[in-house]
Amino acid sequence: MDLLTSIKVFRQVVMRGSFTKAAEDLNISTAMASKHVTNLEQQVQARLLMRTSRRLHLTEAGQLYFDESGQALDILQQASTNASAGVKQPKGVLKVTAPGWMAIPQFADWLAQYHRLYPEVLVHLSLENRRVDLVTEGYDLALRVSHDPSPSLIVKPIDTIQFYLVAAPEYLQRYGRPESIADLSQHKGVMPTYTNLSQIVINADKSAPVFDIPASILTSDTLMNYRLALAGMGIAYLPEPILLEDLAAGRLERVLSHEHYTPVTLYAAYINRQFLSAKVRTFIDFLAEKIQHERVKYPQA
Repeated sequence: MDLLTSIKVFRQVVMRGSFTKAAEDLNISTAMASKHVTNLEQQVQARLLMRTSRRLHLTEAGQLYFDESGQALDILQQASTNASAGVKQPKGVLKVTAPGWMAIPQFADWLAQYHRLYPEVLVHLSLENRRVDLVTEGYDLALRVSHDPSPSLIVKPIDTIQFYLVAAPEYLQRYGRPESIADLSQHKGVMPTYTNLSQIVINADKSAPVFDIPASILTSDTLMNYRLALAGMGIAYLPEPILLEDLAAGRLERVLSHEHYTPVTLYAAYINRQFLSAKVRTFIDFLAEKIQHERVKYPQA
């Protein structure tokens, strides 16, 4: 039998002074009420109630248990209230992992707006390109760019992100501009270690051409790849949002702009839909709304 239920039945019997009245209050039979009290006595290995045909008397152990169990139930009720409050009202620490390239002014502005709306939520943001295990590492939410999100997660599409091959004008003046995928083998690449570039360009017939660009450097950080591309170190594969100003100002130029680059989806990924907390739900909804209504119109460089 459930120990917590037995405690509640015992306390009701004591407060009502009767098994019958307690059973009526709890919508159970008198026999079941008696079984719960017996179960509790077996659990604590002590007699709690002295039963006579006319009255019930608490033993010394029973009086002590009655007093302290009330305090324990109050603590449990408060814990339950606090936990459920996190489901109804956005509050507490929201641990989020997101790609490193999201360290852009627009995303920072959105985080500031979210904080003004929900000041009781403390966003703990980790920007990294590795694949994070949400359960093992204790994350509430992951923002992930992927062609194939994990089937073990619940995912909500947030946006479609376009990635491009880009290079600095100085690099293109020095090494020339590739005219085809095959030409990339004669160039230098600023290559990411966190993704497979074999599928980034898709031909009209849906086939993927052989993508072969020798790496001048390999890094795990998108923003470092971006800086290296600006420095003229090679051709980089970068997300459109961080390229806006540089493409418009001519500090970077698209390479093979006539090719069809495979877009990828930005997902919000989390573990459990049944008890989705208000902090997770509001953050996902807020981000989706911002992207839908305030998204920057990317220049077609």
